[in-house]
Amino acid sequence: MSAVNVAMVGLGWWGQNMVRWLKGNEKLNMVKLVDVNPASEKFAAEMGVPFTTDLAAALKDPNVHAVVLATPHTLHCEQIVAAAAAGKHVFCEKPLCMNKKDVDRAIAAIKTAGVQLAVGHERRFEPGIQELFRVCQSGEIGTLLSIEGNFSQDKFLGIASDNWRLTDKEAPAGPMTATGIHILDLSCGLLGQGARAYAAVKQLGSHLVNGDTLGIMINYKSGANALITAILATPFYGRFTVFGSLGWVEVRDKAHPETPMGWTFVKNVRGQEMVTRDYAPNNPVLANLEAFAGAVRGVAPYPVPMEQMAYNVAALDAILRSVKSGQLADIEG
Repeated sequence: MSAVNVAMVGLGWWGQNMVRWLKGNEKLNMVKLVDVNPASEKFAAEMGVPFTTDLAAALKDPNVHAVVLATPHTLHCEQIVAAAAAGKHVFCEKPLCMNKKDVDRAIAAIKTAGVQLAVGHERRFEPGIQELFRVCQSGEIGTLLSIEGNFSQDKFLGIASDNWRLTDKEAPAGPMTATGIHILDLSCGLLGQGARAYAAVKQLGSHLVNGDTLGIMINYKSGANALITAILATPFYGRFTVFGSLGWVEVRDKAHPETPMGWTFVKNVRGQEMVTRDYAPNNPVLANLEAFAGAVRGVAPYPVPMEQMAYNVAALDAILRSVKSGQLADIEG
Protein backbone atom coordinates (compact mmCIF):
# COMPACT_ATOMS: atom_id res chain seq x y z
CA MET A 1 0.00 0.00 0.00
CA SER A 2 1.10 3.58 -0.65
CA ALA A 3 2.19 5.85 2.20
CA VAL A 4 -0.21 8.28 3.87
CA ASN A 5 0.59 11.86 2.83
CA VAL A 6 0.69 14.08 5.91
CA ALA A 7 0.96 17.75 6.72
CA MET A 8 2.86 18.42 9.95
CA VAL A 9 1.23 21.38 11.71
CA GLY A 10 3.35 23.10 14.36
CA LEU A 11 7.15 23.20 14.12
CA GLY A 12 8.22 23.84 17.68
CA TRP A 13 10.46 21.54 19.73
CA TRP A 14 8.22 18.48 19.52
CA GLY A 15 6.96 19.10 15.99
CA GLN A 16 10.53 19.27 14.70
CA ASN A 17 11.35 16.03 16.51
CA MET A 18 8.46 14.28 14.76
CA VAL A 19 9.51 15.66 11.37
CA ARG A 20 13.00 14.25 11.87
CA TRP A 21 11.66 10.87 12.98
CA LEU A 22 9.30 10.68 9.99
CA LYS A 23 11.82 11.71 7.37
CA GLY A 24 12.07 8.86 4.85
CA ASN A 25 9.34 6.83 6.55
CA GLU A 26 7.63 4.34 4.25
CA LYS A 27 4.22 4.58 5.95
CA LEU A 28 3.86 8.34 6.35
CA ASN A 29 5.10 10.73 3.72
CA MET A 30 5.50 14.38 4.74
CA VAL A 31 4.24 16.53 1.89
CA LYS A 32 3.71 19.81 3.76
CA LEU A 33 5.03 21.56 6.88
CA VAL A 34 2.83 24.23 8.47
CA ASP A 35 3.62 26.83 11.11
CA VAL A 36 2.36 30.33 11.89
CA ASN A 37 5.97 31.54 12.21
CA PRO A 38 7.46 32.31 8.76
CA ALA A 39 10.94 31.69 10.21
CA SER A 40 10.10 27.98 10.32
CA GLU A 41 10.53 27.90 6.54
CA LYS A 42 14.27 27.55 7.14
CA PHE A 43 13.75 24.28 9.00
CA ALA A 44 11.36 23.07 6.28
CA ALA A 45 13.98 23.81 3.64
CA GLU A 46 16.55 21.82 5.62
CA MET A 47 14.10 18.90 5.69
CA GLY A 48 13.30 19.28 2.00
CA VAL A 49 9.53 19.63 2.55
CA PRO A 50 7.28 22.40 1.16
CA PHE A 51 6.25 25.00 3.78
CA THR A 52 3.24 27.21 4.37
CA THR A 53 1.90 29.43 7.14
CA ASP A 54 -1.67 28.80 5.94
CA LEU A 55 -3.33 25.78 7.57
CA ALA A 56 -6.55 26.35 5.64
CA ALA A 57 -4.65 26.05 2.36
CA ALA A 58 -3.01 22.81 3.53
CA LEU A 59 -6.43 21.39 4.41
CA LYS A 60 -7.68 22.19 0.91
CA ASP A 61 -4.73 20.41 -0.72
CA PRO A 62 -5.97 17.10 -2.23
CA ASN A 63 -2.45 15.70 -1.91
CA VAL A 64 -2.72 15.92 1.89
CA HIS A 65 -4.45 12.86 3.34
CA ALA A 66 -3.89 13.56 7.04
CA VAL A 67 -2.60 16.17 9.48
CA VAL A 68 -0.34 15.77 12.48
CA LEU A 69 -1.06 18.51 15.02
CA ALA A 70 1.82 19.57 17.28
CA THR A 71 0.25 22.89 18.19
CA PRO A 72 -0.72 24.65 21.45
CA HIS A 73 -3.33 22.66 23.36
CA THR A 74 -6.15 25.19 23.21
CA LEU A 75 -6.04 25.17 19.39
CA HIS A 76 -6.64 21.43 19.07
CA CYS A 77 -10.43 21.33 19.08
CA GLU A 78 -10.91 23.89 16.29
CA GLN A 79 -8.10 22.36 14.23
CA ILE A 80 -9.51 18.83 14.59
CA VAL A 81 -12.97 20.04 13.58
CA ALA A 82 -11.56 21.92 10.57
CA ALA A 83 -9.44 18.97 9.46
CA ALA A 84 -12.35 16.54 9.79
CA ALA A 85 -14.60 18.87 7.78
CA ALA A 86 -11.94 18.82 5.06
CA GLY A 87 -11.93 15.02 5.07
CA LYS A 88 -8.46 14.74 6.58
CA HIS A 89 -7.43 12.10 9.12
CA VAL A 90 -6.04 13.57 12.35
CA PHE A 91 -3.14 12.69 14.63
CA CYS A 92 -3.20 15.19 17.50
CA GLU A 93 -0.58 15.69 20.17
CA LYS A 94 -1.70 15.41 23.77
CA PRO A 95 -3.83 16.62 25.40
CA LEU A 96 -6.44 16.04 22.72
CA CYS A 97 -8.52 18.89 24.17
CA MET A 98 -8.60 20.84 27.43
CA ASN A 99 -12.18 20.17 28.51
CA LYS A 100 -15.02 17.71 28.04
CA LYS A 101 -17.14 20.02 25.89
CA ASP A 102 -14.34 20.40 23.35
CA VAL A 103 -13.39 16.72 23.22
CA ASP A 104 -17.02 15.73 22.67
CA ARG A 105 -17.22 18.22 19.81
CA ALA A 106 -13.95 17.07 18.27
CA ILE A 107 -14.86 13.38 18.42
CA ALA A 108 -18.32 14.08 17.00
CA ALA A 109 -16.70 15.87 14.04
CA ILE A 110 -14.35 12.93 13.45
CA LYS A 111 -17.22 10.43 13.52
CA THR A 112 -19.39 12.55 11.22
CA ALA A 113 -16.58 12.84 8.69
CA GLY A 114 -15.70 9.14 8.93
CA VAL A 115 -11.97 9.82 9.34
CA GLN A 116 -9.39 8.41 11.74
CA LEU A 117 -8.34 10.06 15.00
CA ALA A 118 -5.14 9.31 16.91
CA VAL A 119 -3.52 10.99 19.90
CA GLY A 120 0.10 11.47 20.92
CA HIS A 121 0.13 9.18 23.95
CA GLU A 122 3.29 7.33 22.97
CA ARG A 123 3.54 5.64 26.36
CA ARG A 124 0.95 3.15 25.07
CA PHE A 125 3.49 2.02 22.47
CA GLU A 126 6.35 1.24 24.83
CA PRO A 127 6.88 -2.55 24.94
CA GLY A 128 6.98 -2.65 28.74
CA ILE A 129 3.69 -0.76 29.03
CA GLN A 130 2.12 -3.00 26.40
CA GLU A 131 3.11 -6.06 28.45
CA LEU A 132 1.75 -4.38 31.59
CA PHE A 133 -1.60 -3.81 29.86
CA ARG A 134 -1.65 -7.44 28.71
CA VAL A 135 -1.03 -8.69 32.24
CA CYS A 136 -3.64 -6.40 33.78
CA GLN A 137 -6.30 -7.24 31.20
CA SER A 138 -5.60 -10.99 31.40
CA GLY A 139 -6.58 -11.18 35.07
CA GLU A 140 -3.12 -12.35 36.18
CA ILE A 141 -3.00 -9.82 39.01
CA GLY A 142 -6.71 -10.11 39.80
CA THR A 143 -9.02 -7.16 40.36
CA LEU A 144 -7.28 -3.83 39.72
CA LEU A 145 -7.20 -1.87 42.96
CA SER A 146 -4.89 1.10 42.59
CA ILE A 147 -2.38 2.77 40.29
CA GLU A 148 0.67 4.83 41.17
CA GLY A 149 2.36 6.80 38.41
CA ASN A 150 5.11 9.40 38.23
CA PHE A 151 6.38 11.17 35.11
CA SER A 152 8.80 13.95 36.01
CA GLN A 153 11.43 15.87 34.08
CA ASP A 154 13.46 19.09 34.13
CA LYS A 155 13.52 19.83 30.38
CA PHE A 156 11.45 23.00 30.79
CA LEU A 157 13.93 24.71 33.12
CA GLY A 158 15.90 25.98 30.16
CA ILE A 159 13.12 27.27 27.93
CA ALA A 160 12.03 30.91 27.72
CA SER A 161 9.61 32.03 30.42
CA ASP A 162 7.13 33.23 27.79
CA ASN A 163 7.03 29.87 25.98
CA TRP A 164 3.42 28.77 25.48
CA ARG A 165 4.11 25.50 27.30
CA LEU A 166 4.53 27.47 30.54
CA THR A 167 1.54 29.79 30.25
CA ASP A 168 -1.55 29.62 32.42
CA LYS A 169 -3.66 29.33 29.27
CA GLU A 170 -1.93 26.22 27.92
CA ALA A 171 -0.67 24.70 31.18
CA PRO A 172 -3.14 25.72 33.91
CA ALA A 173 -1.95 22.92 36.21
CA GLY A 174 1.80 23.24 35.74
CA PRO A 175 3.21 19.81 34.74
CA MET A 176 -0.18 18.28 33.92
CA THR A 177 -0.31 18.88 30.18
CA ALA A 178 3.40 18.12 29.76
CA THR A 179 3.77 14.83 31.62
CA GLY A 180 0.90 14.07 33.99
CA ILE A 181 -1.51 13.66 31.06
CA HIS A 182 0.40 10.53 29.94
CA ILE A 183 -0.03 8.80 33.30
CA LEU A 184 -3.68 9.86 33.32
CA ASP A 185 -4.15 8.28 29.88
CA LEU A 186 -2.65 4.97 31.01
CA SER A 187 -4.84 5.01 34.12
CA CYS A 188 -8.00 5.65 32.10
CA GLY A 189 -6.94 2.92 29.68
CA LEU A 190 -6.95 0.41 32.52
CA LEU A 191 -9.61 1.73 34.91
CA GLY A 192 -12.09 3.32 32.51
CA GLN A 193 -14.27 6.28 33.41
CA GLY A 194 -13.34 8.44 36.37
CA ALA A 195 -15.76 9.61 39.06
CA ARG A 196 -13.97 12.39 40.94
CA ALA A 197 -10.56 14.02 41.20
CA TYR A 198 -8.52 16.12 43.59
CA ALA A 199 -5.36 17.90 42.47
CA ALA A 200 -2.94 20.50 43.80
CA VAL A 201 0.01 22.23 42.14
CA LYS A 202 2.67 24.50 43.66
CA GLN A 203 5.88 26.27 42.69
CA LEU A 204 8.33 24.64 45.07
CA GLY A 205 11.63 23.92 43.34
CA SER A 206 12.12 26.17 40.33
CA HIS A 207 11.49 29.55 38.70
CA LEU A 208 8.40 28.14 36.91
CA VAL A 209 5.70 30.45 38.25
CA ASN A 210 2.88 28.30 36.90
CA GLY A 211 3.86 25.50 39.26
CA ASP A 212 6.43 22.72 39.16
CA THR A 213 5.01 20.10 41.55
CA LEU A 214 1.65 18.41 40.93
CA GLY A 215 -0.17 15.73 42.90
CA ILE A 216 -3.43 14.08 41.84
CA MET A 217 -5.80 11.50 43.24
CA ILE A 218 -8.54 10.12 41.02
CA ASN A 219 -11.31 7.78 42.12
CA TYR A 220 -12.72 5.72 39.25
CA LYS A 221 -16.26 4.45 38.85
CA SER A 222 -14.90 0.93 39.37
CA GLY A 223 -13.89 2.00 42.89
CA ALA A 224 -10.16 1.84 42.10
CA ASN A 225 -7.87 4.83 42.62
CA ALA A 226 -4.97 6.42 40.74
CA LEU A 227 -2.26 8.49 42.41
CA ILE A 228 -0.32 10.62 39.93
CA THR A 229 2.79 12.75 40.48
CA ALA A 230 4.33 15.09 37.92
CA ILE A 231 7.27 17.42 38.60
CA LEU A 232 9.12 19.89 36.36
CA ALA A 233 11.96 20.66 38.79
CA THR A 234 13.68 17.28 39.13
CA PRO A 235 15.77 15.18 36.72
CA PHE A 236 13.86 12.59 34.75
CA TYR A 237 11.94 9.91 36.61
CA GLY A 238 9.26 7.63 35.22
CA ARG A 239 7.33 4.81 36.91
CA PHE A 240 3.92 3.22 36.40
CA THR A 241 2.70 0.61 38.90
CA VAL A 242 -0.62 -1.25 39.01
CA PHE A 243 -1.73 -3.09 42.17
CA GLY A 244 -4.23 -5.93 41.97
CA SER A 245 -5.85 -8.38 44.36
CA LEU A 246 -3.41 -11.13 43.28
CA GLY A 247 -0.24 -9.16 42.63
CA TRP A 248 1.32 -6.08 41.10
CA VAL A 249 3.10 -5.07 37.92
CA GLU A 250 5.41 -2.13 37.25
CA VAL A 251 7.31 -0.43 34.45
CA ARG A 252 10.25 1.88 35.14
CA ASP A 253 11.66 4.14 32.45
CA LYS A 254 15.41 4.39 32.00
CA ALA A 255 15.25 7.73 30.16
CA HIS A 256 12.86 10.31 28.72
CA PRO A 257 10.80 9.11 25.71
CA GLU A 258 12.52 11.72 23.52
CA THR A 259 15.71 9.64 23.74
CA PRO A 260 14.58 6.27 25.11
CA MET A 261 17.11 3.88 26.64
CA GLY A 262 14.72 1.07 27.43
CA TRP A 263 12.45 -0.03 30.27
CA THR A 264 12.47 -2.38 33.24
CA PHE A 265 9.35 -4.50 33.73
CA VAL A 266 8.56 -6.22 37.04
CA LYS A 267 5.67 -8.59 37.84
CA ASN A 268 4.94 -10.04 41.26
CA VAL A 269 2.02 -12.48 41.49
CA ARG A 270 1.11 -14.24 44.74
CA GLY A 271 2.55 -17.77 44.84
CA GLN A 272 4.90 -17.17 41.88
CA GLU A 273 8.49 -16.06 41.51
CA MET A 274 8.94 -12.38 40.79
CA VAL A 275 9.64 -11.68 37.12
CA THR A 276 12.03 -8.88 36.08
CA ARG A 277 12.64 -8.16 32.44
CA ASP A 278 14.47 -5.40 30.57
CA TYR A 279 13.13 -4.11 27.26
CA ALA A 280 15.44 -2.60 24.67
CA PRO A 281 14.73 0.96 23.51
CA ASN A 282 12.46 1.65 20.58
CA ASN A 283 10.85 4.87 19.33
CA PRO A 284 7.31 4.80 20.75
CA VAL A 285 6.43 8.13 19.13
CA LEU A 286 7.18 6.70 15.70
CA ALA A 287 5.33 3.47 16.58
CA ASN A 288 2.26 5.56 17.48
CA LEU A 289 2.42 7.50 14.22
CA GLU A 290 2.79 4.28 12.23
CA ALA A 291 -0.21 2.77 14.04
CA PHE A 292 -2.16 5.84 12.93
CA ALA A 293 -1.01 5.26 9.36
CA GLY A 294 -2.09 1.62 9.61
CA ALA A 295 -5.57 2.67 10.74
CA VAL A 296 -5.85 5.17 7.88
CA ARG A 297 -4.81 2.47 5.39
CA GLY A 298 -7.21 -0.08 6.90
CA VAL A 299 -4.42 -2.41 8.06
CA ALA A 300 -5.54 -2.49 11.72
CA PRO A 301 -7.75 -0.42 14.04
CA TYR A 302 -6.01 2.33 15.99
CA PRO A 303 -5.33 0.74 19.40
CA VAL A 304 -6.53 3.63 21.60
CA PRO A 305 -10.37 3.77 21.47
CA MET A 306 -11.96 7.21 21.18
CA GLU A 307 -13.99 6.37 24.29
CA GLN A 308 -10.75 6.26 26.30
CA MET A 309 -9.57 9.50 24.70
CA ALA A 310 -12.79 11.10 25.97
CA TYR A 311 -12.38 9.58 29.47
CA ASN A 312 -8.89 11.08 29.65
CA VAL A 313 -9.97 14.61 28.75
CA ALA A 314 -13.02 14.45 31.04
CA ALA A 315 -10.66 13.58 33.92
CA LEU A 316 -8.26 16.36 32.84
CA ASP A 317 -11.20 18.80 32.91
CA ALA A 318 -11.95 17.81 36.52
CA ILE A 319 -8.27 18.05 37.51
CA LEU A 320 -8.04 21.59 36.15
CA ARG A 321 -11.20 22.56 38.01
CA SER A 322 -9.86 21.02 41.22
CA VAL A 323 -6.56 22.90 40.93
CA LYS A 324 -8.45 26.17 40.49
CA SER A 325 -10.96 25.61 43.31
CA GLY A 326 -8.85 23.64 45.76
CA GLN A 327 -11.77 21.27 46.09
CA LEU A 328 -12.76 17.78 44.98
CA ALA A 329 -14.20 17.90 41.44
CA ASP A 330 -16.67 15.50 39.83
CA ILE A 331 -15.66 13.98 36.49
CA GLU A 332 -18.43 14.45 33.96
CA GLY A 333 -19.62 11.25 32.31
